[in-house]
Amino acid sequence: MSNKKALLNTAIGLIALGLAIWFWKHPRTDQGAEAPQAEAQAGQGHGRGHGHGHHGPGGDKPTPVTAATVTVADIPVTHTALGTAIPSAVVTVTSRVAGQLIQVAFQEGQLVKQGQLLAKIDPRPFETALGQIQGQAVRNQALLKNSQIDLERYKTLQAQDSIASQQVDSQASLVQQYQGTVQADKASVENARLQLSFTNITAPISGRIGLRQVDSGNNIDTTSPIAVINAIHPIHVVFTLPEDRITRLVAQSQSSAGLHKLKVEAWDKGNTRRLASGVLESIDNQIDTTSGTLKLKAAFANEDDHLFPNQFVNVKLFSETIPHASMIPINALQQGPDGAFVYKIVPDTNGEKVVLQAVTVGHTDAEIAAITKGLQPGDRVVSSGIDKLKQDAKVRVKDPNHALDPAEQADPAPASGSADGQASKHRRRAAAGA
Repeated sequence: MSNKKALLNTAIGLIALGLAIWFWKHPRTDQGAEAPQAEAQAGQGHGRGHGHGHHGPGGDKPTPVTAATVTVADIPVTHTALGTAIPSAVVTVTSRVAGQLIQVAFQEGQLVKQGQLLAKIDPRPFETALGQIQGQAVRNQALLKNSQIDLERYKTLQAQDSIASQQVDSQASLVQQYQGTVQADKASVENARLQLSFTNITAPISGRIGLRQVDSGNNIDTTSPIAVINAIHPIHVVFTLPEDRITRLVAQSQSSAGLHKLKVEAWDKGNTRRLASGVLESIDNQIDTTSGTLKLKAAFANEDDHLFPNQFVNVKLFSETIPHASMIPINALQQGPDGAFVYKIVPDTNGEKVVLQAVTVGHTDAEIAAITKGLQPGDRVVSSGIDKLKQDAKVRVKDPNHALDPAEQADPAPASGSADGQASKHRRRAAAGA
């Protein structure tokens, strides 16, 4: 019995030992398989590194750029800003007398002329008042005439010593009283006629009338608004410009022995369509300290009604012309700690290189820059491919119509998985973009 138990324990021990040996040997087999693969990859990387070293560093090549030639032209100076169209006059139409509104004679939004009938108030109370005052005026006129006849009679009797002179003086004073009464009656009649005319509410100015604010049948007074008229012929556009441009604008607007009207254009929001042309009319008398800008107002005839009150427009103000300015693309202009500069292309022993050239900018817009100092006609400047340039960097001017030179296309491309391959691909893409 003891022998069987010993054999069973021995068998169990051998099985456990065999399993332990199998688990111990299995991972070593995988590692052994991976090690040659890692060594093979290392060998391939070493081979590529050797090949790249034989090809030579990419930094020795000149940077491909595109160039622009400096030309001379008379550059018009244009100031751009965002403006708001405002009416040249705004009038709130109200009644000048109180009464019942019996008629509204305008269409909302229509163009009205000065003096055009807009609304009507019941005139009957005012006609009655006018009749009463006219009757009183007739009565007083008759009294004046009778007193004048008596005065002439008294003067005749005084000449015959038939009456005392005091009676004649009293009659003369009575005549003057009636004359004053008649004169006051005339004024009262004119006032009554004027009040009656106010029952016809007319347009005080020409322009576009808005929505009516009261309907027919309502009793209104002198504080009740009926509608608002905006004068839009002409119409004004208010815009702002930075304070550093104001001194020259003031000098230019007051040149030519008088006020010189500078040309102004209004464009739509997309700057694709010109809406109207006008002139600079006035400049505000103080600078806004919160924004450092000054308000300006331009006038437009607006005969085609392209401008509408409170409309936002893009404003272009033409102030002057810079004669014989050196013109370059705006992309060629750079800004540095010392001011504006460009990369000027100059000859080198083995080709061409760039130097930093400081310039004085007279004016810029969305496309060009006018240079007043630092460049000469015929000079070449870098207009594209500027990102990696520095002083004395070698460059190769490329034809903007061709992405790559044949020499670049023939260069062997390193394996895409290596760092050198990625750098070479990036250089080719940069050259194609330049």
